[in-house]
Amino acid sequence: MPVTAKLSRKFDERFGDELTNELVDWFNQVDATYRSELRELNELNFARFEAKLDQLRAELRAEFQTGLASLEGRLLARIGILEGRFGTLEGRLVRWMFLFWAASLGTMLALR
Repeated sequence: MPVTAKLSRKFDERFGDELTNELVDWFNQVDATYRSELRELNELNFARFEAKLDQLRAELRAEFQTGLASLEGRLLARIGILEGRFGTLEGRLVRWMFLFWAASLGTMLALR
């Protein structure tokens, strides 16, 4: 959207309408050129920013997945340890239950 430049009436009277209009047109062309160059520069900068953002996002995703895999490995190792402990505890509980059952049965047979 070009901005139309206006020059003073004295300038117009001194140099004439033709030169004044030519100067105004030249200013408008310069303005349009600068706007176009600025738009292109902004688009290039945005493209570089977006590329950098995508790269950082990919790095962060890879780091997150690596950390998550490490956490999963440690969690599975801990679960394995707990399963072993529960297995041991279960075995000891079965032994104690058998001992109490045998003692109760022995007591009942002795009292009969």
